[in-house]
Amino acid sequence: MNRQVIKPTSRAWSLILAALLALAAACSEPPSTPEAGFAGLGEASPEDFRQPTAGDTITLPRDLGVHPQHRIEWWYLTANLKTADGSPLGVQWTQFRQGFKPATRNEKTPTDWAMDAAWMSHAALSFNGEHYFSERLARGGTGQAGATGQPFNVWLDDWQLRRIDGPTEQWRLTVTADDWSYDLRITSRRDIVRHGNKGFSTKSDNGQGSMYFSFVDLAIEGNVTIEDETHTVSGLGWFDREWSSQFLRADQEGWDWLALHLDSGAKVMAFRLRERDGFYQSGTWISPEGEARSLAPDQLTLEPGARRHTSAGSVPEQWQLRIPAEGLDITINVPAGEYWNHGQFPYWESPVSAEGSHTGVGYLELTGYQE
Repeated sequence: MNRQVIKPTSRAWSLILAALLALAAACSEPPSTPEAGFAGLGEASPEDFRQPTAGDTITLPRDLGVHPQHRIEWWYLTANLKTADGSPLGVQWTQFRQGFKPATRNEKTPTDWAMDAAWMSHAALSFNGEHYFSERLARGGTGQAGATGQPFNVWLDDWQLRRIDGPTEQWRLTVTADDWSYDLRITSRRDIVRHGNKGFSTKSDNGQGSMYFSFVDLAIEGNVTIEDETHTVSGLGWFDREWSSQFLRADQEGWDWLALHLDSGAKVMAFRLRERDGFYQSGTWISPEGEARSLAPDQLTLEPGARRHTSAGSVPEQWQLRIPAEGLDITINVPAGEYWNHGQFPYWESPVSAEGSHTGVGYLELTGYQE
């Protein structure tokens, strides 16, 4: 079963963001969305939005906050949890910001640019073969949604991820939907990982990319309530932070992304951008000691296997991931069920397990497969 809750009105994708632009235009008319590929970010020129480059740097806590000179950014958390009796439970939360036009004033003054952006938040919960999803939308400038880096706080209505006091980096995530909710405490146990070239993650052969970093080792505990039954949960989480102004090219049709917590203590991020005549792939290997190594396209293999026919489209339910230099050769499996996030435009978001040379758990995100 796939239960969906859509609020008033889907990682950076064209149809989702075009819908966000259209739905959030109550206060003013945003610029039309240019023809483009799956991300819909077109060929934004430097005078419109700032495009990240390999020379950009990542600084905390600043880059946990907003980037009003960039067109799209998101904050994204997944969690592989277990209940007190050992049953697996998956959680996803994402917040997007879409700029209508770049900031023209001091970036340190949010009130100067907030009305030129829209916000969208997604939350999902997977348990016992059922998938729950909820979506919310807000226009900037009213206080209904926003983000700050210091103190770290990302919110839309009463959905909130914020820093709490503690000896280490600790956060609290609270989400309440119609018949389910979660309240999670999150502790980071490693420094951030900067993907690609010191945080600049290439997304195509022509060098287009985004700024991208992750907290890859999060200890999570808290409570999840489903239809008046509360479960005490604990487990592992992964948090992505990414921003750009040009993301996918016009010939890139979809996105396959996964992040894994291996039982050896290593972590892996890998993605493929599907193109009309092939794909572009990359990733990051993080050793058990926390050393991160960027993976060039020829240093990994990520291949889809068997497909699952679902109510909204056929998706790969099995993947093969190989990283020869690390002795990694694993099969990644999706559990039984359907894991569509049926927002304005559907995408697939599911917990996964890994077997083979290594074992572990993680999350898989697939876009562009809906019929």
